[in-house]
This record gives sequence, structure tokens and C-alpha cells, in this order.
Amino acid sequence: MHSHSRLIVGALMTAVSCASVAPCRAEGDWEVTPEAELAVERGLEWLARSQGPNGNWDSNDLGLVSMGTLAFLSAGHMPGRGKYGDAVEKSINYITRNAKASGLLNIADGRRDMYNHGLATFVLGQAHGMTHDPQIGRVLDRALKLIYNTQCRDGGWDYVAVRQERGHDLSLAVMQAKAIRSAVDSGLEVPPEVADLAIQSVLEHYKAANGARGITDEAKAKQGPGQFTYDGSRGTTAMAAAGVVCMQEFGRYDDWRIPKNMELISKDVLRLKGQARRNGHVPFDSYTLYYVGQALYQVGGNDWKECYPTLRDYLVESQMRNPGNPAEDGWWTDTRHVSGKPGQLYGTAVSVFVLSMPNRYLPILQEGKIEALKKELGEK
Repeated sequence: MHSHSRLIVGALMTAVSCASVAPCRAEGDWEVTPEAELAVERGLEWLARSQGPNGNWDSNDLGLVSMGTLAFLSAGHMPGRGKYGDAVEKSINYITRNAKASGLLNIADGRRDMYNHGLATFVLGQAHGMTHDPQIGRVLDRALKLIYNTQCRDGGWDYVAVRQERGHDLSLAVMQAKAIRSAVDSGLEVPPEVADLAIQSVLEHYKAANGARGITDEAKAKQGPGQFTYDGSRGTTAMAAAGVVCMQEFGRYDDWRIPKNMELISKDVLRLKGQARRNGHVPFDSYTLYYVGQALYQVGGNDWKECYPTLRDYLVESQMRNPGNPAEDGWWTDTRHVSGKPGQLYGTAVSVFVLSMPNRYLPILQEGKIEALKKELGEK
């Protein structure tokens, strides 16, 4: 194992072992409310009721199936144990059963190779960190090697699982970044050159309002507002949050770009106050919500304390309620990317994940500013 991996793994051992036993409880009542806990349980009940016999919610998209798995794991439910043990086990088995010999976790359109692969690898990493299941470990090891072998020469990734000259966009980089960090949480080896090259790719997606981009004109970029972008030019709340998450995953906790993006994210979240309707619609869309929730949590401090209650209460208020019809009770749905049952899977899974964050069951939610990680993968 590389020396940097040994340092990180040692720093994470306590957090990972905690995940397999009990949650690291919420900081206080401001994080978790009885209403939020009930919303999580209703969401999990809908996911369990709606899951097909193969474990995949009418979807062959391993990324979406993995999100369903993540919802259960984030609420502390383990495969083969307890109320939702069968549901978790079926979804994990669907993912691992469909892993290709190359390690690729995608059986849908080839243009979704690394999108689905990154999400699925991240979730398997969290599952492995909580269970230490050798079957998950074998699939995870091959999946990680595929990520390393398909990294483009500029540090990013393309949608298709082939090494190319340049990566496609920031959304793909953040998915692989989370998968790589999940490997660290599970105690697996991560080649340092992969992380070093990936962070350079992420930095190149930052654009300042004054026109400065990436790392070529950093002094100018520090002046005034700016944000992470999809492809170097298109800035969205999703990409601002994704960029922040990337920086956190690679240990750049104090990078000057983070507060600039968090200012934008916080404003967009606080606009949600009083806007929720009981229609099952998530705020933003599921993809954006997924990264916004993580960015707020990982940065912590005032951003988390001021914004998380707004996000939490919006989700509680917007959850679809129809107690007389179980098939229509307890779900949320995506508002942009996916429709039908897969859309409900996506919306419900992400909402449960965000509402479950304060209990800190997942390994990736349990560590603070780990100095070894910061030293080896972050600031030079």
C-alpha cells in the first residue's frame, strides 16, 4: 500500500468501525426533528414496497439502483439484517451480479459508463466500509482499478470507460472523486498520482466572474466572485456544490474557492424557505440536491447550521402523503432527469440520504478534518 494510503486509512479506522455498530448521533435537535425521522421511515417503506424482485426498481441503471442502496445504508440499515435487510441485500446483489469482467458497473447505455460506474462504486465503497463483506470487496477492487485505468490525461474522465486525452466535465470528475474517497474509507489502496491529477482537473473547472479560469491565473481568480462550472464556462448550483464536494474529498478543506461557492449555494438554499408544496417534488432536482446536501454537511459551520434546517424542512413538507394508498405514500420524485418509478427512486433515495445525514452512519460522513488526508491529498 502506498504511504499516503496507510496514513489516511489509519486516520479513518475509528470512523469506519463506528459505522458498522451505531450512529454518531446528531449534534442537537436543530439537526433532527421528529417530523424528519418520520419522513425518512416513510421514504424507506416506499422504497422497500416498490422494489422489484430483482432489487432494481424497474431500472437497469446501476447508478440509480445504487442510490436506493445508499438510502438504506445512510439510515443505518445493513444487508441481511433487520427490517430492511432483505431490501438492502437485494439491491447490492443486483449491482454486484451485473458487474462486468472489466470491473465496469454499467449495463445501460454506454454513454453512461462512468456516470453509473462512479455512483455505484461510491456506494459499494460505503457498503464495504460498513460490512467488510469480501464479495463486495472483490467487485469494488475491480471497479476502482477501472477508474484508475480510464482516467484521462488531463485528470478527468469521459462518459465512456476509455482513457482519452481530455475528460468531459466536472460532473464525471466528482463522481469518480467520491468513489476514490469511498475506497479510502474502506481501507483500500488509492494510487496518489490518480488523486493528484484529478484535483488539477477539478481546479481547471473554476471560473471567476472577472474571466479568470482554472489555475493559470489564480491571483486574478481570487479577486471577486466565482464558481465551479460544468465545462469551464457553464456555472450552476449543482456544479458549485459538486466542486466543493471534490475539494473536500481530496482534502482541500481550506481552499479559497470553497467559500466563494458556498456563498452561492447558501443563497439558493435559503430561498427555499416557505416554498415547499405537498407534491413530491424535491428542491432543485435530485442531482443538485445530492451534492448540495453533501457540500453543506462537509463544509459544516454556519453554512450547515443556517441552511440544513431549511433543506430538511422543505423535504419533510414536500414528501408525497397518501396513507390510504401505500403505493403513493412516502415518495419524492426527480424534477428533471428521470421520470416514472426510476424518477421516484432517485428522488426518494436522495431525500432519505439528505435527511439521514445527521445520524452519520456512513463512513464518509463520520470524519472531520483529517490531517493525514489534508497533508497527502490536499494542500502542497
